[in-house]
Amino acid sequence: MKIALLGYGKMGKIIEKIATDRKHEIVLKIDFDNQHELTTENLQKADVAIEFSTPATVAGNIDHCFEAGVPVVVGTTGWYNEMDVIKQQCEEGNNSLVWASNFSVGVNIFFHINRILAKLMNNYPYYDVQVEEIHHTQKLDSPSGTAITIAEGIIDGLDSKKEWINALTADGDETADDNVKNDQLLIESFRIDSVPGTHTVIYDSEVDMIEFKHTAHNRNGFALGAVLAAEWIQDKKGFHPVQDMFNFSTK
Repeated sequence: MKIALLGYGKMGKIIEKIATDRKHEIVLKIDFDNQHELTTENLQKADVAIEFSTPATVAGNIDHCFEAGVPVVVGTTGWYNEMDVIKQQCEEGNNSLVWASNFSVGVNIFFHINRILAKLMNNYPYYDVQVEEIHHTQKLDSPSGTAITIAEGIIDGLDSKKEWINALTADGDETADDNVKNDQLLIESFRIDSVPGTHTVIYDSEVDMIEFKHTAHNRNGFALGAVLAAEWIQDKKGFHPVQDMFNFSTK
């Protein structure tokens, strides 16, 4: 499979290594210093594009892929306010896109169990719930896209929570939950040096606490999942969340 990498930072370089280890070929690498090479002609040399750029460039990169008729895997976050428009463009143009806030296999198993757990906890209303996420200090957005997906899974399943709110807490500060309403789900974000990503769902009561946690050891799981998504989207059309790829049973 021939791959175009749109975004060639830390994630792009890890994706390159994993893709070549899986016998794929990188035919195009686009970063800030060579945006002029992002042309229809160059994109059409690829079977699929993997997009890990920035919130400022992701929508334009997706448009280029649609114009070239190249399937695109989107791992960049921060574009979801444009999702409805991009979905419409994808479907009307008979294009192919798969997106995720996190492509890691382990994280997507976590997402699935989180949704099941939230529904189960309706039976035990004396537990309150919050989400904690920890990332490296270079991460500029808060909360993480992964934390938002976790929170939305809880809100979809747990009747007592209607919306999420975020508090960005510096290392060593006290928790910031004083102003959280009963129907709000707190996502508390911490930024600590050299942490690839840790996400915890906490159900707490007067008698005990349940913690459900995913800890990334490095970025390799995210990159592998993106390459798996590129392999999966090859023969498909339409706008797909990554759940379509995993297709976990609900039984």
